[in-house]
Amino acid sequence: MRFEIRYHYHFSPLILCISSIMAPPTYGDLGKSARDLFSSGYHFGLIKLDVKTKTKSGVEFSSGGVSNQDSGKVFGTLETKYSISDYGLKFSEKWNTDNTLATDVTFADKLLKGLTLGYGCTFSPQTGTKTGKLKTSYKHDNVSANADFDLSLSAGPLVNASTVVGYQGWLAGYQACFDTQRNKLTKNNFALGYKASDFTLHAAVSLISCCGFCRNNGCDFSGLIYHKVKPELEGAINLEWNSSNNVTQFGIATKYNLDTDASIRAKVNSNLQVGLGYQQKLRDGVTLTLSTNIDGKNFGSGGHKIGLALDLQA
Repeated sequence: MRFEIRYHYHFSPLILCISSIMAPPTYGDLGKSARDLFSSGYHFGLIKLDVKTKTKSGVEFSSGGVSNQDSGKVFGTLETKYSISDYGLKFSEKWNTDNTLATDVTFADKLLKGLTLGYGCTFSPQTGTKTGKLKTSYKHDNVSANADFDLSLSAGPLVNASTVVGYQGWLAGYQACFDTQRNKLTKNNFALGYKASDFTLHAAVSLISCCGFCRNNGCDFSGLIYHKVKPELEGAINLEWNSSNNVTQFGIATKYNLDTDASIRAKVNSNLQVGLGYQQKLRDGVTLTLSTNIDGKNFGSGGHKIGLALDLQA
């Protein structure tokens, strides 16, 4: 009996280490932990309702509605998702109140482990507008790569490609967009970061126009820091600078979990825009979120916004 206990004890850390190996994030997800603290849980000027349910056969239904308090416009969506796991297929169909139909099909991990192929298209019966996009992605232990081909019927295809390489917590990424009709590189972005168990660093440079010289075209520099201070407290800092107009933006955000069912959020930026949020799980599958935006520069003149969101899941 003693031998069996030691065997389990010595080998369990190895198993945990192997299972923790995973591909680096995609380029769009670099710095996501910090960005989520600035965006998630805030619905300024909106009243929002989301409903999600799943059948026994695995079909997922989701419906949502958003009412804009400023414009009075109401926007709604209805989406269905279905997966055939044995063949690596996923289907998604979506409709919105702008009368636009969207369909997505993905095929994953069958031709090659980590390789995902997909195709998405939209169609507006009212205007006859059509769009199509061929999507590919590949993930390995140290590499994550994406390539999308925007198959526009009125212009040449746009090719969006990105790759992220990870090594011992360090992350380096590159993103580009090439317009085949104009034979021009329209996006040229670089990113560098480091991810640990309790903090994340992310820095990026985005060339606004791509003829090769940043000083003539302008660049956007951005930096993000995320820190999980303790299990219930998170914080993030965001810094952005534009070389063309020499404008610097700065922001701080935090989230604190009061308990397993409630949390509070706060953020402020260099323009003295203050955001506050409170989220409460009322019961299983029912979550209420309240938020407000306060204009610190014009506190007495009004113009502040409030938001409400209700999320239902069954």
